Amino acid sequence: MQKTNPLREFLGDLPLTAEIDWMFRSRNRPRKDHFNLDRLQKSLPAAVAKMIPFANSAPRGKNVLFFATLHYWIEQSAYLGLVLAGLGHKVTLLTLPYSEWHKQKDNFTQRQRVLHTRDALSGLSPLIEHASMLDLKPASVLPERIQADVKEISLWDTQYTLMREEVDMNDPADRALYDLRIQRNTFAAEAAYEYLQSKKPDVVLIPNGLILEMGIVFRVARCLEIPAVTYEFNDQREQIWLAQNSSIMQQDTDYLVEARCQLPMTDEMFERVADLENARRGARVWGKSKRLWQYVSSQGAETTRKMLELDDRPVVMLAANVLGDSLTLGRDIFASSMTEWITKTVQFFANRPEVQMVIRVHPGEKLVPQAKSMGTVVHEALPEIPNHIHVIGALDKINTYDLIEIANVGLAYTTTVGLETAMNGRPVISCGKTHYRGRGFTLDPNTWDEYFATLDNVLANIPAHQLTEKQTEYAWNYAYRFFFEYPRPFPWRLMNFWDDLDVWPLEKVLSKEGQELFGNTFRFLIGEPFRWEP
Repeated sequence: MQKTNPLREFLGDLPLTAEIDWMFRSRNRPRKDHFNLDRLQKSLPAAVAKMIPFANSAPRGKNVLFFATLHYWIEQSAYLGLVLAGLGHKVTLLTLPYSEWHKQKDNFTQRQRVLHTRDALSGLSPLIEHASMLDLKPASVLPERIQADVKEISLWDTQYTLMREEVDMNDPADRALYDLRIQRNTFAAEAAYEYLQSKKPDVVLIPNGLILEMGIVFRVARCLEIPAVTYEFNDQREQIWLAQNSSIMQQDTDYLVEARCQLPMTDEMFERVADLENARRGARVWGKSKRLWQYVSSQGAETTRKMLELDDRPVVMLAANVLGDSLTLGRDIFASSMTEWITKTVQFFANRPEVQMVIRVHPGEKLVPQAKSMGTVVHEALPEIPNHIHVIGALDKINTYDLIEIANVGLAYTTTVGLETAMNGRPVISCGKTHYRGRGFTLDPNTWDEYFATLDNVLANIPAHQLTEKQTEYAWNYAYRFFFEYPRPFPWRLMNFWDDLDVWPLEKVLSKEGQELFGNTFRFLIGEPFRWEP
């Protein structure tokens, strides 16, 4: 991939040029670079001073290695690390000061980012040790398992960046991006492999843990059998998703099912789930979220039927995900991609005029117009769409929850619409590695032959495949656990971090009030077993 600035690339290859320029010219100038930790740097001395008394009185804890890249993750990680240090843990913050994971940056700029990060995080001392991955000695040899991981994650990185599943290695732009990700991920793997072996932390803490160098460091930790915790954020403020020894983006909820889903549901729990569903149906925000899951309120099943000109034939609804979200990566079972699944599915239904098919393009596509639309995928698969197949675009004034009510059968890859359709008692065929698959209320084919056989069986006798009352109740039980117990209390989301920090400053997080609310979460973050409140 071509360098963006040949002069700065040349200067970056000369010894000490970046360092001398930083010391005498650039350090005290306002930063115009997108990678900017100035606000963090100014805030750390006071923050560390507040944490030292907590750290001095806390019992000795674990040796925690914290990895972060991209400036916004580094900002939050610094404060999260301070809380862990205040709780008595020995924390090392390993950073990779990149801002553009999809672009090659000249060496001069990159070396100055290392210096800027070093200066910004120097204020963490004496509570947290800081190391830059770009200063580490890489391993000379990687295990074959990690080499395979590098290739897989680099492909996901390319799909994530391009916001499409098809990567054409014969296309120069696609190939250049993939090669850049191979180069960066290989270095990250080599550096992490050598460093983790020498550091021997008790636990590695990593955001996301699926894509980019975050995914690589997670894979290296697991290869070395070092416990690893990954985390991400949902749409609600003061919540976090956590996973121990798996990427949180894979949403492994087995532990949740084992511990919680056998417990009975109370009326209050049912009402809480119903309140959330009604908010989504009504295109209203809910709880501490500003996200709208629908952009048009429910108009009722019959009105929607008339708008789509649906008749009395059975309705099959296919609910698509939106590309450009790491929640959709690595979720394939029998299809090589969601695109292939949608393509073959609509081609199957093109020859089944005895049923009507509704394809719901995810409303979230509105937020990522650069992503390839699943509506485009349908039109590529069927240049002439039959009258019994209806494509509902992201911007169309149709409410998904009206479609759930209309549908006789649901098809889903990983979207929670599949879960919500099952909550309505409808048979749902689950086709991707989604968290609710295999829980007893979906049909779960593992091959193309099984998939088409399942479709034939369900369509031949839809009433016989309606969920039982017990299955429907269990779907509601699972929904409650996933929506309200799977997320854990946490003071600061990634976006609007500084605003959240005003509400929950460090000393408040470590106060009795803060620890009663967040204490279990911080214990989960350093690898202690999940504990559930009564």
